[in-house]
Amino acid sequence: MRTSTTIEASGGDWREIVDYVTEAERLGLDICWVAEAWGSEAPSPLGYLAARTERMLLGSGIIQLGTRTPMAIARAAITLSQISEGRFLLGLGPSGPQVIEGLHGVPFARPLSRMRETVEIVRQAASGEKVSHLGREFQIPLPGEARPMRLSMRAEHDIPVYLATLSPKMLQLTGEIADGWLGTSFVPEGAKEAYFDHLDTGLAAAGRTRADLDVCQGAEVAFVDDEDELRAMLAGRKKELAFSLGGMGSATTNYYNNAYSRQGWADVAAEVRTRWQAGDRDGAAGLVTDEMVLATTLIGTEDMVRERLRVWRDAGVDTVRFYPAGETIDARVVTLGRAIQLVRDIEDEAAR
Repeated sequence: MRTSTTIEASGGDWREIVDYVTEAERLGLDICWVAEAWGSEAPSPLGYLAARTERMLLGSGIIQLGTRTPMAIARAAITLSQISEGRFLLGLGPSGPQVIEGLHGVPFARPLSRMRETVEIVRQAASGEKVSHLGREFQIPLPGEARPMRLSMRAEHDIPVYLATLSPKMLQLTGEIADGWLGTSFVPEGAKEAYFDHLDTGLAAAGRTRADLDVCQGAEVAFVDDEDELRAMLAGRKKELAFSLGGMGSATTNYYNNAYSRQGWADVAAEVRTRWQAGDRDGAAGLVTDEMVLATTLIGTEDMVRERLRVWRDAGVDTVRFYPAGETIDARVVTLGRAIQLVRDIEDEAAR
């Protein structure tokens, strides 16, 4: 497995974040993803990090559909690929209706066709061809006097496209057209029915196999010394998971809730959402079980985390995306370093 992490430019002191990324590269991390949610955007910090790093890959994790035109995404991707000398990965995601409509004032409608057409336009623009697209979501050029144009630059390096998807149809699209999958809410024991069957359907439709798709899964990683410390840590994580199940998305659409439901917790996820939406945050968190937290994180003693990483690898994860715990940047670096070493140990075991 390759190793990666995710940062957000609005996630603290920017100078400390840069120190974290450069130290992560020194530790041997393979990829740094830069997120955008409802704070900072991704391309600007990616450009800065391209100048401060030398080896690691840099990815948008993710650029949100609906916040930019496909050509704006293409121009940002090509520019970042050029200035990083081919180290850029384009991660795209639909986000959710609350962010897209509530913050950007853009309709969230038809994310599936919007995603497909955006990828088609980005790849056409990167090839150096004149861009001409007639689709359900986008028409380039618009009817009238305008003629197809090509950008005054083309991509000099390959730009792998990763899609952050959770719903069955979006997973099928990922298997069909993407180079990688950025997943979350991942339970390896239930991943076949919840995720991989849908990815494989898309791969088969395009005449591809799992080897053609980089499966990149993310989770918090944190180390404890004993069971008492683990219980205390789990208590704090339950409210965070309750927010994902009950507070993310809109009143009718919550992809995290749907993902947990497909992996065996439909009744609990539904009740957590009901209580959260009613304002009973403590009651919602109280419904979240230890198993739900441990199944989708890398939390525990070093032996527990090592064994969990083996399970992830055996389930088909190619790249693990660490969200290291810690109150300070230094603490998160230490946690990340321990996690990277565990992956190395596991890979060494497999090679012997």
